[in-house]
Amino acid sequence: MSLPKVMLGGGLLASLLAAPQAEARFGKRSDSHETSKPVHEATAIGSDRDGDSKKDDENKNRSSKTTTVSSTDDRFEFNSSASSDVGAALVGALIELMFRGMGEAIGSLGTHHGQDINNPDAPPERNSLRHAVPFSFRAGLLVSPLRGGTGLDFDAGWDARQFGVDLRVSRLVGTWEGATSRDARTLGQMHVTYSPLVREELRLRVEAGVATLDAPGALYVAPSLGASVDACLLGPLDVEGRLQMTPGPYQQLDARAGLALHLGGFMLRGGVRYLLLDSEVTPLGLALGFTPEFGLGFVF
Repeated sequence: MSLPKVMLGGGLLASLLAAPQAEARFGKRSDSHETSKPVHEATAIGSDRDGDSKKDDENKNRSSKTTTVSSTDDRFEFNSSASSDVGAALVGALIELMFRGMGEAIGSLGTHHGQDINNPDAPPERNSLRHAVPFSFRAGLLVSPLRGGTGLDFDAGWDARQFGVDLRVSRLVGTWEGATSRDARTLGQMHVTYSPLVREELRLRVEAGVATLDAPGALYVAPSLGASVDACLLGPLDVEGRLQMTPGPYQQLDARAGLALHLGGFMLRGGVRYLLLDSEVTPLGLALGFTPEFGLGFVF
């Protein structure tokens, strides 16, 4: 063997003997500067550590769900508040519109509007015929401060060209000291009316029907006769008068006269009333006779 080959073989043998022992890592190279990664400790299946880990995950899921529900509730409360505000605004607008329309109807549908001054030759409209309208409806409420009590009277009726109906209910209540529920009377009248005189400024009626008196322990029914008049006095101011009487089985005389101020379809009324009843059916302690009365009404 030549000298160079002997020297090369001896160098390779010396380098193999001087090299450090290699680590067996299943094909992975050892690196002293490699950063260590956290590794979960090995635990037995079903141990407490595994259960704690699952509980932590469930708690995290619950907290995230709670946060989401809270946000939804806030949005729901905001939407509910906004909806209630819009609903209240709509209801208020509807009520305002209803009362405004009612006021305009009452002001424009009454029977006491004069003829159009800009066109006096035009045929009269319904609202300029006053007491001669083809059909009218009326209703009213009157209060009488009687001595020792109070009288409350409600009336309603309607008129066609000449025929009509008149309905009335009067309540007499004793309010003197010691008065009881027995010191009250209810008077009723149901009349058919006929108007022999009908003009724009005047309506005269004759009436006939029945009258009733509701007293404690008894109900009286009697024939009833009457007459009434409505006449224009000055512009929208009317004069009203009425007389009604019952000949038996109990005697009743009811007379009234007053004024009515027409404000479109609305009326302000006031006057004087004279009421006379048999002493047997008069409420105890209630002094009948002349008394003032006042109230309001509607006519269309």
